[in-house]
Formats: sequence, C-alpha cells, structure tokens
Amino acid sequence: MVADSLPLWTPSPERIARSAVTALIGDVNRQYNTKLGNYRDLHDWSVTEPGAFWSEVWRFGDVIGDQGAIRLTDGDKMPGAHFFPEARLNYAENLLRPRAADSLAMVFRGEDKVERHVTYGELAAQVSRLQQGLRALGVGAGDRVAATMPNMPETIAIMLAATSIGAVFSSCSPDFGERGILDRFGQIEPKVYFACDGYWYAGKRVSIADKLRAVAPHMGSLARTVVVPYLGDAAEVAASLPNGVDLDGFIAPFAARDVEYERLPFNHPAFILFSSGTTGVPKCIVHGAGGTLLQHIKEHRLQCDLKPGDRVFYFTTCGWMMWNWLVTGLASELTLCLFDGSPFAPTPEVLFDYAQAEGFALFGTSAKYIDSLRKEGVRPGATHDLSKLRALTSTGSPLAPESFAYVYEAIKEDLHLASISGGTDIVSCFVLGDPTAPVYKGEIQAAGLGMAMDVWSDDGQPVREERGELVCTRPFPSMPVMFWNDPEGAKYHAAYFERFPNVWCHGDFAEWTRHGGIIIHGRSDATLNPQGVRIGTAEIYAQAEQVPEIVESIAIGQEWDNDVRVVLFVRLKEGAELDADLEKRIRTQIRVGASPRHVPAKIVQVSDIPRTRSGKITELAVRDVVHGRPVKNTEALANPEALELYRGRPELAS
Repeated sequence: MVADSLPLWTPSPERIARSAVTALIGDVNRQYNTKLGNYRDLHDWSVTEPGAFWSEVWRFGDVIGDQGAIRLTDGDKMPGAHFFPEARLNYAENLLRPRAADSLAMVFRGEDKVERHVTYGELAAQVSRLQQGLRALGVGAGDRVAATMPNMPETIAIMLAATSIGAVFSSCSPDFGERGILDRFGQIEPKVYFACDGYWYAGKRVSIADKLRAVAPHMGSLARTVVVPYLGDAAEVAASLPNGVDLDGFIAPFAARDVEYERLPFNHPAFILFSSGTTGVPKCIVHGAGGTLLQHIKEHRLQCDLKPGDRVFYFTTCGWMMWNWLVTGLASELTLCLFDGSPFAPTPEVLFDYAQAEGFALFGTSAKYIDSLRKEGVRPGATHDLSKLRALTSTGSPLAPESFAYVYEAIKEDLHLASISGGTDIVSCFVLGDPTAPVYKGEIQAAGLGMAMDVWSDDGQPVREERGELVCTRPFPSMPVMFWNDPEGAKYHAAYFERFPNVWCHGDFAEWTRHGGIIIHGRSDATLNPQGVRIGTAEIYAQAEQVPEIVESIAIGQEWDNDVRVVLFVRLKEGAELDADLEKRIRTQIRVGASPRHVPAKIVQVSDIPRTRSGKITELAVRDVVHGRPVKNTEALANPEALELYRGRPELAS
C-alpha cells in the first residue's frame, strides 16, 4: 500500500456519532422508512428525492417561514425547476431569529486598527434604524441597494436591512477601481449606495474619497449615497457627494424598534453577484432568498458540522461569494468572526492570533494562503492554542497535496480539512467536506448533499479516474433565479446549459478518485484564478489598452508554483518597446483602474495575437500553447501561425 492511499485524518467513531449528518440519516430513516447507513447513502437519496431532501433541510435548519404543500415542480428541467413554489419567507428574518440580546453576533478586526464585539441586540437595533432609513427613501421589494464596503459589521447590517424589506443587495470591495464599480452597479441601477470612506491594508490608510466622487455621479438611479465611517472621514466625504450623507446622519432620525420583515416567495431575489467579466462587462447573477438560505444552512450544519454558538471565520472580501456564505451563518446561530485587511500584516501569524483569541471552530481561507504559510515556515500548531478549532476549509483554487500534508503537520493533527469548490454562479459549493469520512491528500471529500454532481467526457459520458467537465445533472435550489437584464434568459442558458442540454456545465476540469473523492484541476474556460480570486480578462484589457503604446492585449492564467499567475501579452504600436518604464505604467493603470488582484505577474511583448475567423481573440488557444498542450481547433483561427509566438517563451520559465 502506497503512502498516499492512507488517509491523513479519520474522524473518531464518537465524532461521527455526534455529527449532524448522522442525526439527519436517523431522521430520514424514521420519516421515509429508508435504510441509509452513511453519507454516501444519504447523498444518493438526496439527489434521487430532491423535494424530500430539501424539505428535510428546511426542517432540520429550523427555517422561519411557510414552506407550502408543494416541494418541487418541473424537477426534470434545468433551468425551469421550481423548489417550494408556494413558500413565503424572508432571508433577514432567518438570520435575525429571536435570541438573547446580549449573545454575541460577531467579532470584527480591521488589522490591528480596530477590534469590536457586536451583540445580537446591537445588530438588530442598527438593522432597524437602517431599515427605517431605507423605507423613508421609498426603497421596497425589488429595489437594489449596493455597497462598496469592507468585511465589517455595518456591511452585514446594511444587507439585513435591505433584504428585510425585500430589496436586492449587491456588494463589492473598496479596492475595486472606478470602472470595476460602475461596470457592476451601473447595470443594476441601485436606489441607495453605501460606501466606506476608506480602509486599512498592510498598515496603510487607503482613502477612497476620490473614487466615490468619480463613481457616484454616474449612478443616476441613486436617491442617496451613504458614507460609512472607517477612517474617520465619513462626514467630510459625504459632503462632497451628490445626495451624500454619513451613516450617523442617515439613521439619526430613527429610534430602534422591532425589525419588520416582508415575507416573499422562495425565489424572490436577495442578492446580485457578478461574474468575472471574461467576455465583457460582468454578468449580473441573481440569487433567490430561499435557495441561498437552504444551501448555506446545509453546508454550515451538515457539511461543516457547525453547532449553535460556534465561532466561524472566513477570510473574504465583500466582492466574493464566500462573504455571502459566511454571513448566512447567523441563521444557524453561529458567531461570525470578520476580518478586513492583509492576512500577513504585521506578521504571517496574525489570523492565528485571531483564531486563538476568539476560539474559532472553523477557519476558512484560500489555498494560496495555506501555501504561503507553508513556504514561510509558519507552524501555528506549535505557537498557538487551537484546541477549539475543528475544521479548516480551503477554496478559491485547488489545494495542493503538499498543502494538505502541511495542514496536518504544522496546524493541527485532529482537524477536518475540507477543500471546497463551487462558485459565484451557485453561491455555494458543488463539492466539499464530509465530516464523517476520511481526508486523503489532494482530494476533495465528496459531492455536496442534494447536488447531483458528476464528471463527463467531451461527448457527455460519465468518466472515472480521468479528467472531464464538472456537471450537475439535476436541479438544486441555489441555481440563479436569472441574470439581470436578460429578459429572455438567453445569457443564462448560454452560460451553463449550451454544452450539455438540460445539464449544468460548470466550467471546471474535475476527476473522480478511487476513494470516491474529487480533484479539481482548474477552470476549463478563460477565467483567471490567481491566488484563488476569480478575475475576468476583459477587466484587464479595459485598463491595459488605455496605455497609449498598447494596440491590443491578451491575458491567460499560467499554472505556476501550485497556483495560477496572470500573464499579459501585449502588441505595441510600431516602434514601441516594452521597457521597465512601460511595464510600470501598465501595472499602475491596471492596479488603479481595476484592482491590485488584476495586475499581471508577467508582461510579455508579442507581434501578433491569434483570432478566430469572426475576429475574437483566443485566450484558450494561447493558454494551451503556453502549457505545451495541443490546440484542438486551429482551423477555426484566422491566423493560426500567430500561436508560435507564444510557444516556449523564456520569460515564462521563471
């Protein structure tokens, strides 16, 4: 037996017996006269009886609302299936469920500048005042509320106030550039816009006042712009904006009272999330309140085995769906541990200092972060008390096998390590943890309950122990309700169902293992994932091509050092050369106009860019050439000879 065939961790019989998965198996066997014995039996039942399974999640999760008599209609259609078509509920009501006013709702650390503890009573009071402020502006069901905010308590209060009245919430992080903000919020026409006055990163004070002055006037739908204090400049910044007010001024007229909730249909929009913008401006992905709530309850309680009162941390910004995932933890009476800033400032141990101080039960982060700790030689298990830590989750990009080993060697031996994968498209996961099963190096443990996930070949046949497309063959409740500004549903259909009719094709390369686990081999489309952050090439081009010397450009993700790095190829004006000064100007333009995450690791000059016969640049073909893979369809190219310009480039060997 080879070493890799041995599990890195196996849960104890006692841990399995106490798990929520085991409890649900018992409930299902009693209720439905089944004989399920383990997680895989439960998964099989969950995808063959989806109406019954998601009804059990509703019950098991103590969802507040009226489920209705019908569990699922048109269950053979994707898209087209409808879960709980008679249901009425409110997302915010489930997160602000009644509990002791002095119980802890969340903890916040803004690097070493801010530390706060927020009780449920304090959170509910702020939500009430914000709700009244929104209603005074005429905000109601279906209106949009947008936010450019750090991951701080006020952001959650704003979201809860909006969703409590049926408004649709959308957010991005404050390091987005002007164009990045307008490309998102300009499409959805928010009625109220919340933004911070700035943020801290790596100990530096970063004001976004100029950015707000540039973007707010271009959102003509706004009735109000509300500036939230973080740096202490909110009142001054608000005074410089049209219809601007600081947060204190916005809520000053209203005394806290009981929060009111508008119960709405299961699929009533709660969130608009954004695609990466690979082929143009980002797609606006609309997620319903009920599907989001049920998926997250399932993942928190069953897949992560979290209990009421547990403290949960995820390193995320408000521009990533893991923020939505984290905040729904309130519906399971979890205490949220929020962090904003650099995870390495002032030291690489800063997040483990936080974990020790607050007693995290779950520590969520990116694969790149774990890899960085490993390379830095950080060994938190030897320096920190992590006795309360039961689970560590990793997402954003595949977790390398050596990082699996590092977690158990350097962080904690008795730990449920769950590499997870899903995305913005489903505001949840297709594959993730099973707290009742062993963890094997380099493998995601299981398909999520209720998710009929499989791996298919190019011709639509299931494959085992070989790479293929990650698909989902049956409906699930957190499928997008729609795309914004897509009235006929054409963009929605093209995004997921064009490849295999009536089957969700996710755009990931995946592989079943002999243990029944899953390996994700990265994206099968042109989306870039440096450091676990999804980046669209179109957002890079929009900035790079503002540099006068650049005629056109093409960006790919190059597999490098257990991650993906962004490589930007540029075709320059005749006579121009890519020198140090031009490289610096390109990087600055992309950093300021998009975000620091969009800045390429390598910039390479080329004399031509391959195109299809219809004139589209071919990112996937370039990516294949750079990685030494054959290009499948060169006859579709107008200038296939251009591909040779990208083969064996010495600049990409280091």
